[in-house]
Amino acid sequence: MDFHRNPSANSASSSTSSTSSAAAHHQPPPSSATDNDPMHSWWESVSKQRSRILSLAALLPSDGVAVSSLADSDRPAVSLLSSPSAYSLISSALSSPKSGSGSDRLCQWLYETFQSSDPHLRLLVLSFLPLLSGIYLSRVHSSDSSSLPSLAGFEAVLLAVYSSEAKSRAGKPLLVQIPDLSQPSLYHAPRSKPVDDRSRQSVGVLSPPLEPHLAVKSTKRAIIIGTALDCYYKQVSQMPAWSKLDFCKFAAAWAGQDCPCRTKLDRDEDNHHENGNVNGNGHIRLLREDSGFSNGTRSGDGDEVDYEDDVIKEVVVVEMNNLGINEENLETKGVRIPLPWELLRPVVTILGHCLFGPLNSQDVKDSASVAVRCLYARASHDLAPQAILALQSLIRLDKNARAAATTAATVTTNASSNANTPSKAKKPEILLVSK
Repeated sequence: MDFHRNPSANSASSSTSSTSSAAAHHQPPPSSATDNDPMHSWWESVSKQRSRILSLAALLPSDGVAVSSLADSDRPAVSLLSSPSAYSLISSALSSPKSGSGSDRLCQWLYETFQSSDPHLRLLVLSFLPLLSGIYLSRVHSSDSSSLPSLAGFEAVLLAVYSSEAKSRAGKPLLVQIPDLSQPSLYHAPRSKPVDDRSRQSVGVLSPPLEPHLAVKSTKRAIIIGTALDCYYKQVSQMPAWSKLDFCKFAAAWAGQDCPCRTKLDRDEDNHHENGNVNGNGHIRLLREDSGFSNGTRSGDGDEVDYEDDVIKEVVVVEMNNLGINEENLETKGVRIPLPWELLRPVVTILGHCLFGPLNSQDVKDSASVAVRCLYARASHDLAPQAILALQSLIRLDKNARAAATTAATVTTNASSNANTPSKAKKPEILLVSK
């Protein structure tokens, strides 16, 4: 067929006009109309999510059929977020010893999915950020890191999240307005007459302007991962419980394990009220000076180290039980890593949400409570004043919240038991009237 016929021919013009008039009934509406159609936008979003989830299922083992079945739901990305079986499969794949390389197809899927404009798909990638960054940091700082394969796949995903956050900040720093106690507020009235002096207003810099990075260098690793965690914190209220649990367990491991200082603040306050005896067991009173620890390493050898480990574990278990935290929540992941403030600041911020978020499960709150105490012990070793003040505040708020919850539960229990207890019938009163 010749597509270059003379358009002036009568037969061609008649056939063309008839064809165009017939096709006019089947042409899609203009793009402006489809863009404003909410049903069209919803269907386009669902189609993207289904396509990405089906491509993900093809990368997983034979059990990936459990993931592909989620693509048939009305909200595929949300269904994947809330699926424990899907999380288990993806977590196992990311935790594989050969994962994270430049040829890792799962890392490529995460990278390409995060480039999507669909917010649900981006949220899905961010939900695996704690697991991905935890595995990456643990491998980088492990003792045999020199023999590990390339981690370019993990770094590509982290750089994608970092670049997205840097673009959203548009070269501006993150600032915070420091309250001026000389000015009145909802919570206090200054003693002296307030002076309207704008020059006294103080502004703190949470994060400096971000520079573009094309690779994860060792000197920039903390700021890149910390910025990625800032991006995670923006969506933390929408994250599933398993993502927050992963984060809390990695945070506890990053601080260093088996340090008795994690419960030092709890013991100090308990000793103040109980004359220095924790739970009636005098041998549990361990201080940092005689614990054999120096910057997260143990001294001693042989049976003494084993005995000390047993005593330390007993300290931690007793203190966590006093707070109502189950022992299995002490499980941690990863290894001890350097914690500069660029990385520790977003970690503490996320843990604050995990502790006090109203919709968080009790498991998340318990894991966050353990992580905060581990990081407090680490900050005490490192003599980091910013971290000590922030973590000390979180620990005290956590203890007050748990004490208030316990008191409320006790009052409720007593009220219900009193309501169910039958009361004795009162004898009728007899009034004596004198004549």
